[in-house]
Amino acid sequence: MGGTERDDPGPVVVPSDANPDGLIPLGRAAGHLVRHGRHIDLLDAAAARRPGIGAWTVDSPDHHACADALAQALAGRGRDRVRAGEWTSALSDFSRAAWLGRSLGAEEEQAVQRAAASVGRTRTGRDNSPVTRIQGLDLAHALLPQATLLAAELTAELVRQGRRVFKSDPAQSRRRFARALEVTPGDPDARSGLDDHLRADLDRGDKLRVDDVQGLLERDPECVPARKWLGDHYAELAMTATPAPDDTRTTLERRVELLSMAVDMADPARNSQVREQLDTAVLLLAEHLEATASPSDVIDLFLRDLLRTGVSSRFDQTVESAFVNRARERERAGDPGGARRDSACAARIGAGLPAQGLLFGPSPGPHAPGPGLGRDDTGQEALF
Repeated sequence: MGGTERDDPGPVVVPSDANPDGLIPLGRAAGHLVRHGRHIDLLDAAAARRPGIGAWTVDSPDHHACADALAQALAGRGRDRVRAGEWTSALSDFSRAAWLGRSLGAEEEQAVQRAAASVGRTRTGRDNSPVTRIQGLDLAHALLPQATLLAAELTAELVRQGRRVFKSDPAQSRRRFARALEVTPGDPDARSGLDDHLRADLDRGDKLRVDDVQGLLERDPECVPARKWLGDHYAELAMTATPAPDDTRTTLERRVELLSMAVDMADPARNSQVREQLDTAVLLLAEHLEATASPSDVIDLFLRDLLRTGVSSRFDQTVESAFVNRARERERAGDPGGARRDSACAARIGAGLPAQGLLFGPSPGPHAPGPGLGRDDTGQEALF
């Protein structure tokens, strides 16, 4: 390493008093230099032989021959640089040593902690470098992932810089907040920063992901722009849904589901319009079920309370017919009690009376709610 080399990775010349021209293997030469405190000579020779230790591959002959010695040398230089106040360079050396397979000892961990406390900072504070500090803290965190205080400091610095460039460099700001959440999952300040970007996107009308807006609304249920965006999104999906030739029912049910969510989300100015679209979609589904499914399917749709009696005469007639037909089925099946209840429901709906309330006694059994929707909580289910 200190003299003439042969072809990689052959033996090299290591000066010695006993045999100044003697040749020994590369790995032994590296170990010799480290044992004699010449880690700087080893690192200088390694840099001259193959610049950029990070460019080595794990399977290279040089890596196998010199990895341990180079890692020791890098750790030694890292300690020297900490003592000299060269914080960034020291952390870089420790990081490279770790890449070469070295586990930090107690003294080296303390050196990393010391470098992390000062990297990117000056004594006067006038020339502090936030970018350098974040990069240094990232290196230190990778070396000491179990150090909670170090992770907290990195997270706080990322959030500070995310806030600092919020308007001047939104892309960088997002990256800072996102990285903070990686370091400390669930950090409220980092999450708040990303949510503020989402709110700004909503105000500008930027293209957004549904999951992101749903998440924002879960965290901030009073966020009106998020509710409006989701309402418009669901309504648009519902109206652009293309019927599937082999399963038209699924498309109709999906449209009803989307519009019911849109009604919950839509702003007051558009709520009546979306409500009308939902009423129409429910009626279309009811008519489709009347023609292709059982009376119970129509009744189950009615029990979801998406379109109440008295709003659409056609819907009321469809539901009334379903109760009449199911009453006949129950009578034939030997269930006179169920038949009487269905007949009573049909008569009440036919008379235009509201179907809510405990009018006909307890329900004989639970009804499954429609896909993707919750159970009816109006008391209407208790009619049947």
